[in-house]
Amino acid sequence: MLATSNIFILARYELNCYSQPMTKKILILAGDGIGPEVTKQAVKILDKIGGFEIDYADIGGIGYDNHGHPYPEETKQKAKQADSILLGAVGGEKWDNLDFSLKPERGLLGIRKDLQLFANLRPAIVFDELVGASSLKEELVKGLDIMIVRELTGDIYFGEPRGIETRDGKRVGINTMIYDEDEVKRVSRVAFELAQKRGGKVCSVDKANVLEATLMWREEITKLHAAEFQDCQLSHMYVDNAAMQIIRQPKQFDVIVTGNIFGDILSDAAAMLTGSLGMLPSASLGDKYSLYEPVHGSAPDIAGQDKANPIATIMSLAMMFRYTFADGATADKIENACKAALAEGYRTGDIMQDGCKLAGTEEIGDLITAKI
Repeated sequence: MLATSNIFILARYELNCYSQPMTKKILILAGDGIGPEVTKQAVKILDKIGGFEIDYADIGGIGYDNHGHPYPEETKQKAKQADSILLGAVGGEKWDNLDFSLKPERGLLGIRKDLQLFANLRPAIVFDELVGASSLKEELVKGLDIMIVRELTGDIYFGEPRGIETRDGKRVGINTMIYDEDEVKRVSRVAFELAQKRGGKVCSVDKANVLEATLMWREEITKLHAAEFQDCQLSHMYVDNAAMQIIRQPKQFDVIVTGNIFGDILSDAAAMLTGSLGMLPSASLGDKYSLYEPVHGSAPDIAGQDKANPIATIMSLAMMFRYTFADGATADKIENACKAALAEGYRTGDIMQDGCKLAGTEEIGDLITAKI
C-alpha cells in the first residue's frame, strides 16, 4: 500500500521500472449480478501473470445475504490488509425493499468512506476499433482521451443532515451538499498532477452561480492553481454546460475535476462516448488504500447468461498495475491484449457491430488472457 496520493499519480508515468519482488495481496469483491462473471476474467489474467495472493470477500447484496450487512466486518478487515482491491458491481431488484441503510449501494459508499478513497479516476478512451460503436460521429470521438477526476467521499452523498422527516404534516427529504477546503485541494492536486503528464488542461466543473458549496470549490481550486500549478491551464464550467459540451465537443477536454454528484453523472455521460458502459474502468485512490472497479452496474437482467462485457473490469485491473503496483509495462500488456481481441473482431453484445463476431464473457476473457 502507498503512502500518499501523489505516489499514485507518479506511478502512472514515472515508476514503470519499479521492482516489487514481494507477493502482493489482491482482494476480490465480486459483488452482485454480473460482478462475479466479470471479475473472474480479471482473475484469469492475474493467475497467468502470477505473483499474487488472491482473497475474496462479500459486499453489496451478497454481503447482506451472507452477513446481514452490505459492508460486513470481515470485508472491512480484509480490505485494510490488501495491497489493492478489485470490485465487480453491487445492487439488484432483489434487495429493493431493504431498509435504506442496508441496501447494496450502502456497501459501496461505505467502503469508499471507510478507506478514504477520495479521488475517483474515470478515463473515457475511444479505441480505434470501437469508433463505430459510439452514438456520436466519428470525427467527434476518434482519438478521444478524457480523464474525469471525481471527488468521492464528500458532497451530497455523505453530507449531514440527511434523511426523511415530517414537517407540517408533509414528508420531506433532506440531503446536504458540503465540502471543506482541504477536500477540494486534495482532489484538485490529483487532477493537476495528472494534467501535468497529459495535455496540461484542467476544467473544473461546478454550479457556482447558485450553489455556495461549489462557489467555495471554484475559489479554492483557483487559489491552488495560482499557488502551485501555473504550468497547467485552468478553466471553469457550470455543470449543465459541461453536460452539453461533453456530447457536443468532447475532445475540448483533457482532465475534468468535479464533485461527487456531478462527477457521477458526467462520467456516465462520457462513458457513452466510448460506445458502452462496459468499456469504462475506474480507479478510486486514497492516501493509503486503492480500489478498482468497472463503471457499469450489476446488470441483473443479464447476470449468469455469459453476456456481460468484461473489458471494463480487465482495464480496471490494468489501472491497478499502473497506479498501485507502479508497473506500466504490465498495464500496457493488458490494454494491448484488449485492443488485439477487438481488432480481431470479437465483441460482446453491448458493442456488437456489423461484420464482427459475437462472443460471450468467458470467451472474451479467454481471448484477452491468451494475448498477454
